[in-house]
Amino acid sequence: MLRKKKISSTVPFGYEVSHEDPKFLEEIPDQLEVLKEMKGLVTDKVLSLREASSWIEHKTGRYLSHVGLKKIIDNEKHAQRLGG
Repeated sequence: MLRKKKISSTVPFGYEVSHEDPKFLEEIPDQLEVLKEMKGLVTDKVLSLREASSWIEHKTGRYLSHVGLKKIIDNEKHAQRLGG
């Protein structure tokens, strides 16, 4: 399981606070896989942000608003444009 340093009090979707060291986050692979799938469907205009948000909650049991999903998609597009 991959870990990354926690930089804010908000835990990003697809991660949880590490039980071993609360300064780190650990991936939740199932949530990240569903997120990846839904991002693709939104980008391809198969689902709306609201529909994808509902599917994410249905499949993972964890809530992610349509606005939060949009921020994730927009941040990734921005990072890609910058070469990151």
